[in-house]
Formats: sequence, structure tokens, C-alpha cells
Amino acid sequence: MEETHNSTQQGFLLLGFSDQPQLERFLFVVILHFYILGLLGNSAIVLVSCRDPKLRTPMYFFLRNLSCVDICFTTSVAPQLLVTMNKRDKTLSYGGCVAQLYVAMGLGSSECILLAVMAYDRYAAVCQPLHYTAVMHPRLCTSLASGAWLSGLLTSLVQCSLTVQLPLCGHRRLDHIFCEVPVLIKLACVDTTFNEAELFVASVVFLVIPVSLILISYGFITQAVLRIRSAAGRRKAFGTCSSHLLVVVIFYGTIIFMYLQPAKSSSKDQGKFVSLFYTVVTPLLNPIIYTLRNKDVQGALRAMVLGKAAGQASREL
Repeated sequence: MEETHNSTQQGFLLLGFSDQPQLERFLFVVILHFYILGLLGNSAIVLVSCRDPKLRTPMYFFLRNLSCVDICFTTSVAPQLLVTMNKRDKTLSYGGCVAQLYVAMGLGSSECILLAVMAYDRYAAVCQPLHYTAVMHPRLCTSLASGAWLSGLLTSLVQCSLTVQLPLCGHRRLDHIFCEVPVLIKLACVDTTFNEAELFVASVVFLVIPVSLILISYGFITQAVLRIRSAAGRRKAFGTCSSHLLVVVIFYGTIIFMYLQPAKSSSKDQGKFVSLFYTVVTPLLNPIIYTLRNKDVQGALRAMVLGKAAGQASREL
């Protein structure tokens, strides 16, 4: 019994890339820059979409929620990862590991649902343009966004509660970059068939079903766009949807690789890089994709920056 509770008392050794010191130093710099840029980019989207009246539409309401999720998601992983990579003692407290487990999984699950909601919004905008404002009314938008947040946090509560109850029998070496359910299941010294089955079911609900709904939505969107006679109209419709579709492919592609396979079958290094991608890289890609390909956001950002510059210049005069 004393051996079983050893991890609880001493915490975990979060190994990360410590077996490759040169790679670890390089990744520290990369992750630090990606994290800072991701925070700045997503914060800019939240600020601009709140301040500019032109961006107070359902599309930008959901984009603002996506940016908030990304800020919280990457913050639940990156700072602790950077601290661990920058010190010799790789110990992470048991409480810190459990908190990271709950928060990261909850926010990741919320993002899965939110991306599906955004696909429905694009479907309504392209396929039902005359009824768009009536369909996507503020109360529905608020309910869908709230449902995405709550469903992610609830599934995290269930899944993580089952995971932390597994006896680890003194195992402390967590060969990963942060505390994640599939990795903790690997440390268990008992049969984990039930936990793996439950994780698979949760993955189907939060990954396969949303992806299926997104593909169905874009099937209808494609049919509607092809019926548009104007080439300019088709380009505008595809431009509206392509940014979201690109984010969907990047995010779901990496997270499905991590979760829709037996917990004890993935390569250690592969799992680390995949997790690094959807927790640190994807939150930076989202604002880049949406701002570089979206003239409304670009214009709002430019107006905000120039407005601040003009205000500062007038105060100096």
C-alpha cells in the first residue's frame, strides 16, 4: 500500500525530452516563442472582436470563444513544460499533475465541440443566407458556446476521475511532456481495459461525431457554393469557410492520432511531438490562419493600432 501511494506523495518525474539535451534546449526556445505569439494573437482576436461593431456577428462570437479556449488550453501546458525543461529536477507534484490533467482535457474537449459548432454556423451562413440572422440568434449562439465549454469540462471530470483512481504502484517516471490521460494509463499496474474502453468511447463522442458533423456540413456547403453562378461569389463563400476547415484538419488530425488508438501502443517520441503540436502549435496557427485570410479582422486590427497611435500622438501634442 505504501508503494502504491508513492506517486501521490512524491509526484512525477516529467521526463519530456531530457534524454536529448540539445533537442530540449532548442524546443525550449521554440515553445517559448510559440506560446508568447499564441497568447498575443489570440488576445488580439478577442480584443478586436469585442471592440469593433462590424465583428459582432455569430462567426466572430464563436471565433472569440475559440481564442479564449486556446489561450487557456496552451497556458495549462506550456508554462509548466517550460519550467520543467529549464531545470534539472523534472519533478511535478501530484496535485499539479492532476490539475493539469483536468484542465487540459476539459479545454481540449471543449475545442472539439466548438469547432463543430463553428461548422454549423458556416453551414447556416452559406446554405441559409436569407434566414441566417434568424437561425443564429444571440440566444442560440450563447447556448451553443456554453454547451461546448460545459460538455468538455464534464467529460474531463468523468474521464480524469477514473484515471487518477488507477493504482500506479510507485511508478513516477512520466515519459511525456505533460500529464495526459493515455500516458497515465500506461503507468497503471492493473488491467486498464475498462479505462481504455471508456477513453475510446469519449474520443468517439468528442472526435469522430464532431468530425462527421463537420464533414456533413461542408458537404452541404460545397453543394450550395457550386450552385452560385458568380465566380466572385464562389470565391467569397469558399474563403469564408476555408480558414475554419484548415483549423479543423490541423487540430483533429493530431488529436485523433493521440486518442483513437490503444493507450499502450503509441511511440513515445511520436506521442510527445503530437501532443506538443496540438497544445502549443495549433493555438498559434488559429489566429494566424484567421487574421491572414480574413480582411475584416485585418481591417479591425489596423484601425485599432492606428487609432491608438493617433490618440497617443494627439496627447503628446
